[in-house]
Amino acid sequence: MNWLENIKNKVLGRGADGASAIYDPIIIYCVVLLIGVGFVMVTSASMPVGERLFNNPFHFTMRHGVFLFLSLFLLAFITSLPMAWWKKANPYLLLLGIALLVIVLIIGREVNGSTRWIGFGPFNIQVSEIAKLFFFSYLAGYLVRKRTEVKENFKGFIKPIAVFVVYAGLILIQPDLGTVVVMFVTTVGLLFLAGAQLWQFFMLLMAGAGLIGLLIVFSPYRWARVTSFWDPWDDPFGNGYQLVQSLMAYGRGSWWGQGLGNSIQKQEYLPEAHTDFIFSVIAEELGFIGVISILAVLCVLVFRALLIGKKALKSNKEYEGYLALAIGIWFAFQTMVNIGASAGILPTKGLTLPFISYGGSSMLMMTIAIGILVRIDFEVKMATRQATSGGRKKQ
Repeated sequence: MNWLENIKNKVLGRGADGASAIYDPIIIYCVVLLIGVGFVMVTSASMPVGERLFNNPFHFTMRHGVFLFLSLFLLAFITSLPMAWWKKANPYLLLLGIALLVIVLIIGREVNGSTRWIGFGPFNIQVSEIAKLFFFSYLAGYLVRKRTEVKENFKGFIKPIAVFVVYAGLILIQPDLGTVVVMFVTTVGLLFLAGAQLWQFFMLLMAGAGLIGLLIVFSPYRWARVTSFWDPWDDPFGNGYQLVQSLMAYGRGSWWGQGLGNSIQKQEYLPEAHTDFIFSVIAEELGFIGVISILAVLCVLVFRALLIGKKALKSNKEYEGYLALAIGIWFAFQTMVNIGASAGILPTKGLTLPFISYGGSSMLMMTIAIGILVRIDFEVKMATRQATSGGRKKQ
């Protein structure tokens, strides 16, 4: 049964002898697999629209490649950056995030009715993606500084919620409800894991769900998305068009798919085929087996992030632990929303699929998050080894 032991060691990030590797290899394997699949599927899904808009079928592929290249440099840099820097800088990063959210409302570029991007030459950077990570860093730092207060009284619990409300308000003006929902779920999950009282947790959950419901009811385009999600076939050429085309892609995929490059729906029947609905093209071309395989890799990535957070907390590295848990929740929920929307399980929210969808800002910020996870794992392992070797010397 040596092969079973080898698989177990791989999933837990250990070497062949069962000892922990200095860096977590599983996270790197998962990210490389997802980036590779994403590059191939972005190329496949974007060729028709690239040909029509820019007379170049590889237009989006080349842009995606540039961001992948930048991501490699970011990963190397962030992995070498001590977590002490993030811990010290998190209040300033929070303020920088607020400043960026204000600036984008003043000088930002409008795309499809939303002002979410700041232009840098031919590229646009989505500010809410940057602000999201900065907020999670602040929240992790706050839970370390005020953990007892969060557990014991309402004041400590409500302070980070007030900061979240400021962020959410600025992001909703853009508007970008999907990012707000991801931040809200991650905030609630992290406060719960930090030991917030159950009545506070349920009160926040109910209040958040109520406010999101109001935002949907009193916004005609959001309400149209929800009603079309309930019954897309009621208006298959209007509000339900995108979801109907997505479901047709899933249906055509069957078990083994139509083959790489053979999607019909990407021929501009399915809007946003290379961004929000890329998983539909994956389902059509790679089938149920391809879908399950990609979901398995994403699940392992989330599992590793949560496991790193748990190990960090056990090693008394609370800031690192909470930040790793926040990243794990963020990746898990964003994946769930993206795939759920394309499969007709959830309303459309315009969120990218981690490391697979076309979207430079999302790719860069998620790469930074992976670099943080790898660094946290490295520092926890080094601290554990030093403690173990120190104990042996005393003996």
